[in-house]
Amino acid sequence: MDSTDILISIRRIVRSINLESKKIQKQFGVSIPQILCLGFLSRSTGYHASQNELKHYLNLNASTVTGIVKRLEQKGLVARLPRSGDKRVSQIILTSQGDELLKRIPPLLHEQLEEKLVSLDPAELSDIENSLEKLVSLLNIGSVEASPFLSGMTDLESQEE
Repeated sequence: MDSTDILISIRRIVRSINLESKKIQKQFGVSIPQILCLGFLSRSTGYHASQNELKHYLNLNASTVTGIVKRLEQKGLVARLPRSGDKRVSQIILTSQGDELLKRIPPLLHEQLEEKLVSLDPAELSDIENSLEKLVSLLNIGSVEASPFLSGMTDLESQEE
């Protein structure tokens, strides 16, 4: 494999993430970060969480999470409820409509990848990790914040969210 083959492989990964994101948006009307938010709520006790918990889970800034929650609320997929005892803090709760949507969405690319990665031999996994760390270093992008999820979200989209 030469440098051109490596660049083509990286481009395939990036393109696949972007295509999945567009397909999901078109087919289900939600973005990958919105799906991740719904998924987190569906796994949370009582199907609810604070916006701060969502922020930490998604590894996004507060204003981006506010936009995600606002759009989900407008679509009827989540609701905001004031926390008893402290009305300044609201709980974001998954609605039945949000739960139904989640059940219709197929496994995302990152979920498929995670499933395959955990089945790898530890040495193979270490090789992949070392190679990716080397690429990050070569590109000098180690300080770029990144969610642990493949979202296909561009900088412009994250500002709009």
